[in-house]
Parts: sequence; structure tokens; C-alpha cells
Amino acid sequence: MTTLNPDSTLSLANLARPEVRADPYPLYARLRSEDPVHWDEPMDFWVVTRYADVVRGLHESRFSKAQGMAIALGRYPEDEQPIAAPIYRFLSKQLLYVDPPYHAHLKSLMNKAFTPRVVEGMRPKIMDLVDELLDAAPASGTWDVISQFAYPLPVRVILSMLGLPAGERERFKEWADDFGATIGVVRRTPRAQMEKSSSSLAAFARYIDQFQASHCSMGFDDLLTALFNAEEQGSRLSREELVANAMLLLFAGHETTTNLIGNGLLALLRHPDQLQLLRDEPARLPDAIEEMMRYDSPVLVVWRLAAEDIELGGKVIRKGQMVNFMLGAANRDPAQFPEPDHFDITRTSVKQMGFGLGTHFCLGSPLARLEAPLAFEALLRRLPQVRLADGAEPLAYKEQPVFHALTALPVSF
Repeated sequence: MTTLNPDSTLSLANLARPEVRADPYPLYARLRSEDPVHWDEPMDFWVVTRYADVVRGLHESRFSKAQGMAIALGRYPEDEQPIAAPIYRFLSKQLLYVDPPYHAHLKSLMNKAFTPRVVEGMRPKIMDLVDELLDAAPASGTWDVISQFAYPLPVRVILSMLGLPAGERERFKEWADDFGATIGVVRRTPRAQMEKSSSSLAAFARYIDQFQASHCSMGFDDLLTALFNAEEQGSRLSREELVANAMLLLFAGHETTTNLIGNGLLALLRHPDQLQLLRDEPARLPDAIEEMMRYDSPVLVVWRLAAEDIELGGKVIRKGQMVNFMLGAANRDPAQFPEPDHFDITRTSVKQMGFGLGTHFCLGSPLARLEAPLAFEALLRRLPQVRLADGAEPLAYKEQPVFHALTALPVSF
């Protein structure tokens, strides 16, 4: 566990330190106990860490996503704003960054394509992919769970659902990673990254245009075709809305599940009693998945903008100020979860918030809840001797602070 120096700041700027990024929970615990609604001076935003405050904030209509676009753009120097502006125009059409009633309009159109039937229909494909990826694991030696299993499984699933060619997944990954690099609790994304992200989004838009022209007239039954054709009261997704939300599905369709599989397996490997319990009682798997989401959340933070002055946790958040709601901190709040730092798959009715809450609850959560149990069932059944590889620690995490994402998870059998 990371130990923070007593005199260290409570700022989320600490996440720049690799050891804090790997284990942010002591920092969250200090924030929660010392100043649960905290003005982060170095970062120029609020940080909210208690479960009850996060729940209230994510149900509070006076906290806005859409209005935050202009504020976020304004954080950039004047000469960089033309570079960043296309990114924020793109985000302003994406389900994740809009407010009601526009949010309801977009969601109704997307729900016509991303249906429970479509998700459940992927079960045989997911099971085949799980087996294919595990068949490729070596009989002995070291195997990286992230690059060889936790990443390719969900990315191939979402590409199949969208109707995009699996053979081009590295190009799609680069575009999606560049999009993901613009999301975060940092004050602003570096200029070079914004230039790269803007270029990638433009390339993705051109690809979708060409894909629509060549693909959809042929009557394919895939998610992108359904999005192209979705209609609600005579309205369809515009070209900008289509491109923006196709990218959202591509990115969110794999990022959360990759992190859930990686973080969840790591928790089991570090708690061999829980791993053995799950092997002995596989019926506990659904509850175990929820505990994995709580104990080490794939998504650590979501942000909002105060559309007017709001009192929260005894503090007044002023209109126009940014607020980061710390899902990872809320999921370790002792007021909500007894012994929150203890990984316990026997917990039931775990009201974890790894998928968010309220209006912007994760659209892809049914897909993640389908993929993860199938992945873990097969992993535990087919790799009975799996363990952390010698020399694997310390493990490294991506610098993107919104997600708790391992760069690699080397295991041996």
C-alpha cells in the first residue's frame, strides 16, 4: 500500500506519481476523512469523495456536463484553443457529455440499436473468443493477461458488434486511445496530445463516412448500421452525432471491461483465499464481479460543472466551478461498506458505482456484465494454477487518471 507523507498536499496532482497512480486509495482515504468536499487549489476544481455526497451530486440536475465544455476549453491558452476546439465540438455531441433533454433524445436513438437482445446475442461470440484467446496461452512460462486477453477480448467483441473489421483493430485502438487521452482530471491536455487526438478524430470521422457509404446499403445486421438507421419521431442521428457516439461505443465498449478483468484478476491473485473460494463456489461469480468493481474501480472519477451555486457536504460550490466525483473513493467509503479496504466476494447487494450513476449511467454496463463473468469463469476453470509471475511487482498503471488501468499483468501457470 502506498504511504503518503504527512505533509503532502491532498491534491489530485499526486496522481502524477507512479506509486500513487498504482494505489490511489490512501490519498482518497485522507481526502474522505480530512476534507471530503475539497477545493483542490493546484488543480482548480473540487474533489468529492464520500459515497453519500457522490450519490447526491450525480443525481443533482444543477451539475452539468454540457456547460463544462466551454469552461474546459477556456482552460487552454488562447493560441491552443483552435487546436482543442474540434475535440470539444466532438464531445458536445456525445451521449456522455450532454444534458437533458438533449441527452434523452440521443439515448432514445442509441437504445434502438444497443438493445438487450443485441447484447445477449453476443454470448456465443464472446464464449468463442474467450476460448480462442485462452487456447493461445502458453502451457508454461509467463503470459500477459492485459495484452493477450483482457484487451483483445472486449475490443474484438465491440468491433464485431459495430460491424468494424477486426483486422484493423490496432488502428481503431490508436484512435480510441487518442480520444481517451483527452478525458481526465488534469487541468488541460498537453498541446501535442490535443493535436494528435484532433487528427485521430478527423481520421475516424472520414472512416465512418466511407464505411457508411460502402457498408450500410448492403443490408448488414450490425450496431453501426442500426445506428445509421435509428429513428425517433422522424429524427435520426446527425453525421456529427453518429461519429461522436460511434467513438464512444468503441472506446467505452472495451476500456471498462479491460480494466475490470485486469483489476479483478489482480485482486483475486493478491487474495488467494478469495480466489480459492470462487473456485470452490463458482455460483458466487456475479457477486464477485460486483465486488471487483467496488474494490478497484475501472473508472475512478467523473466530472461535472456547477450550473449555479450549490451546497454540498457543507461547502458552497460556485457557479462555473468544476467538480470531480471520485467513484473509486466512494466505493471505499466505510460509511457505506464495512471494512472497505478488505476484498470480500461474499458481499451481497453491493451498490458499487463503478458504472457511474444517474443520467449518465454507463450505457455499456450490460455488455460488461455479460463479458466479465464469461471471461472469469473460463480463466479460473482453464488456468487452475494461475499466479502472479515472479518479478511482476511493482505493476505499472496508465497515466490516464480517470481509469485505473494496468499496462500489463504478467502471470505464470
